[in-house]
Amino acid sequence: MDKNLWEVYNNNQLAELDSLSSAYKLFLDAGKTERECVSEVIRQAKAAGYRDLAAAEVLRTGDKVYAAWMGKSIALFNIGEEPLEEGMNILGAHVDSPRMDLKQNPLYEESGFAYFDTHYYGGIKKYQWVTIPLAIHGVVVRKDGTKVEVAIGEKEEDPVFVVTDLLIHLSGKQMEKNAATVVEGENLDILIGSRPLAGEEKDAAAAQILKLLKDTYAIEKEDLMSAELEIVPAGKARDCGLDRSMIMAYGQDDRVCAYTSLAAMLKTEHVKRTSCCILVDKEEIGSVGATGMHSRFFENAVADLMDKMGCFSELKLRHALANSAMISSDVGAAYDPMYADAYDKKSSSFFGKGIVVKKHTGSRGKSGSNDANAEYIAKLRKVFDDNQVAFQMTEMGKIDVGGGGTIAYILAQFGMEVIDGGVAVLCMHAPWEIASKADVYEAYRAYCAFLTDMR
Repeated sequence: MDKNLWEVYNNNQLAELDSLSSAYKLFLDAGKTERECVSEVIRQAKAAGYRDLAAAEVLRTGDKVYAAWMGKSIALFNIGEEPLEEGMNILGAHVDSPRMDLKQNPLYEESGFAYFDTHYYGGIKKYQWVTIPLAIHGVVVRKDGTKVEVAIGEKEEDPVFVVTDLLIHLSGKQMEKNAATVVEGENLDILIGSRPLAGEEKDAAAAQILKLLKDTYAIEKEDLMSAELEIVPAGKARDCGLDRSMIMAYGQDDRVCAYTSLAAMLKTEHVKRTSCCILVDKEEIGSVGATGMHSRFFENAVADLMDKMGCFSELKLRHALANSAMISSDVGAAYDPMYADAYDKKSSSFFGKGIVVKKHTGSRGKSGSNDANAEYIAKLRKVFDDNQVAFQMTEMGKIDVGGGGTIAYILAQFGMEVIDGGVAVLCMHAPWEIASKADVYEAYRAYCAFLTDMR
C-alpha cells in the first residue's frame, strides 16, 4: 500500500479505530501477566456469550466455547456450519512477554537493603531494566492450595520497585563494557526496602518485608517457594506522540496481536467454517512446558470439542487439524530510521501500512522457521483484497543481522497451512514498546476477514 492508512480511513473508521485503541489500552492495563490476560479474556468471552467447554455436554453449530488451561493459555471456538473435519480458521498469539521473575528463594538483605533476587525471562537488553519504576504481579500459592493474587505498583498510592544502577561519577570501568555485559543478569535484583524492623538485630530490613507480607497478604517466607511473581514496568498504556497516533505500553509483543485476535473472534458471529483463537504461554522461551504451544493442550481441546459434537475419532481429529488454516498472530519489527543499518528497507515493516505478513521468520537461512506455501499466500491475498485490508509482505531485518520465531512452525506440524501476520512494533522486547493505532485497527480488520472468508 502506497498511502498511509491515516490518509485512507473515513470518519466512521477513525471512530472505530479510536474505540478499539481505547479498549486495547484497557486490556494491556488489565493483563500484565499471562494469568491476568487469560482472566481478562475469559471475562470478555463470557460477556460475548462464550461458555466453558468443560461444562458443556452437547455442542452444535453456532455454539461458542472456551477451553482454559492452568490459567495461562486459552482457546476459543465458534462452531461453524461445515463439518469440523474440514478444518478451522485459526488465529494464534501468545500472551507472555519478556520480564523478570522472582527466584524461588528471593528475599535477602545486603548492607541494610532488602532485595528480591530475580531471573530474567525471554530476550531482553538488561540495561533497559535499570532505574525505571517496576511493579510486582502474580500469585502465591500456600501449601493448603489457597491462592493469593498480588499486584503492587500500579495504583497511584502503591509503592514501586527498582533495579539500581551505578552513578555516572563512579562508572568509568562500567562504561568500558559492551552493552551485553554493562548490566549483568545477577545484578537485576529489585530493591524492595531499607527500613529495619524494630527489635531485630540481623537482616532487620528483610524482616520488615516479611512482616509486611504476613500482615498484608498472610504470606510466609516459605510460601514464596510456591509463587509465580513477575516483575514488570509499572504504569498504564499511554498514547504516544502529540498527534496521539501511537500507543506506548509494556507487553505489546504479543498482546497487541492477542487482543486484536480476541476482538475479531468476539465480533464474528455466524461462520460457515469453525473459527478458533488460541492464546498461549511460554513463546518467549521456546513455547515449552505444559502451557506452551508444544504441549498437547490445543490438540486435546479440539478432541474434546469434537467429542461433544458427536463426531470424534482419531482420524477425524487429524483431518480437522491438517485441513485448518492459521495466521500465527505475532508482531513484526517496525522499520526504525534511527537504526537503519539493521534493516533491509525493501522488505521492512512500516507504521501506518497495515498488517505485517511474513512468509517466514527464523534467522540466517530461514533456520527454525515456518515457510508458508505460495498457494496459501495467494488465498490470503484474495481474502485481504476482497475486504480492502491493507497488508505488507516483510521480513525481520537484514538476513545475517538476527531474526526471531513464532508459534507458526509448531501448528504447521499438524499439516495445516500457517503464515505469520501481526502488527509492526518499535522497540520490541524493551520495557515500553510502541505500535501504531492504525496498524492495530488494520490487524483487527484483517483477522475479522480471515475468520469469515478464508476457505
